[in-house]
Amino acid sequence: MSEMQDYKSSLSDTGSRKFGTFSYLPEMDAARIRKQVEYIVSKGWNPAIEHTEPANSFSYYWYMWKLPMFGETDVDRILGELEACHKAHPGNHVRLIGYDNYKQSQGAAMVIYRGPMK
Repeated sequence: MSEMQDYKSSLSDTGSRKFGTFSYLPEMDAARIRKQVEYIVSKGWNPAIEHTEPANSFSYYWYMWKLPMFGETDVDRILGELEACHKAHPGNHVRLIGYDNYKQSQGAAMVIYRGPMK
């Protein structure tokens, strides 16, 4: 078994901040983002998009982009809404959430676009 390493991060070093599990992996390209959206749709989860300023990203409150897309199964439409949110708020982080109706919780959450870190 390999040694566990401490991840060097701090609130004062904005470049070291992480946003959930996917932040520790290499950045996702368009094809991998699409696969994640397909997974959310395949599970029957309701996609929702949120955004916030990088300075507020550790707050519990993120702004909702429109309403959650209840029952949406068109992957391209979900990707289009992610892009529209990013274009409307280019300086903000944009994340995708998959809400699980049965467990009454988030089944997935990932930052798709990162705003510039200052």
